[in-house]
Amino acid sequence: MEGGAYGAGKAGGAFDPHTLLRQPHTILRVVSWLFSIVVFGSIVNEGYLNSPSEGKEFCIYNRNPNACSYGVAVGVLAFLTCLLYLALDVYFPQISSVKDRKKAVLSDIGVSAFWAFLWFVGFCYLANQWQVSKPKDNPLNEGTDAARAAIAFSFFSIFTWDYTDPSQDSSMPYAPYAEPSAGPDPAGVGGTYQQPASAFDPEPQGYQSQGY
Repeated sequence: MEGGAYGAGKAGGAFDPHTLLRQPHTILRVVSWLFSIVVFGSIVNEGYLNSPSEGKEFCIYNRNPNACSYGVAVGVLAFLTCLLYLALDVYFPQISSVKDRKKAVLSDIGVSAFWAFLWFVGFCYLANQWQVSKPKDNPLNEGTDAARAAIAFSFFSIFTWDYTDPSQDSSMPYAPYAEPSAGPDPAGVGGTYQQPASAFDPEPQGYQSQGY
């Protein structure tokens, strides 16, 4: 049982990159990583506009610097968190202790729920500030596509951070089940399973010869 504990093959098994890349939770982690780049990249590159009259930059989201700061901070931290847990996915097959594997899985569950919550807050916050932004602050509509992209991918990130149990993935390299050997079985429990005779099977009719 320990060989396939918590969604992995035998404890201490070799790292298989092809198997790792086929796992749904790995794919979602990579997608979350890309979404985080879109969010903080959009805000950093086009989320701040110049005000010639004021001689300074202001946040495109209702001139609220906290909105831009939140989007950038969550995006960067999510980017780093994805890299950290991708590294954990690579190292996971080397963990031989079931307790350590359990801690890693529980940590993944908690972090996934935490980041889904942060992205939900970020989506609501950025969408609200964008909705109440004044058109006169941006008459040329500069950076509007980037601002909307940050909001959209914040929303998508809520779902990509949902935890996926790797033990439910059929591509995981579980330890193969060993069939009972065909040799002598002193306990009388080996061999293949045979269906018991049904109580409703008809009894043989007529005289049955017996050999002596």
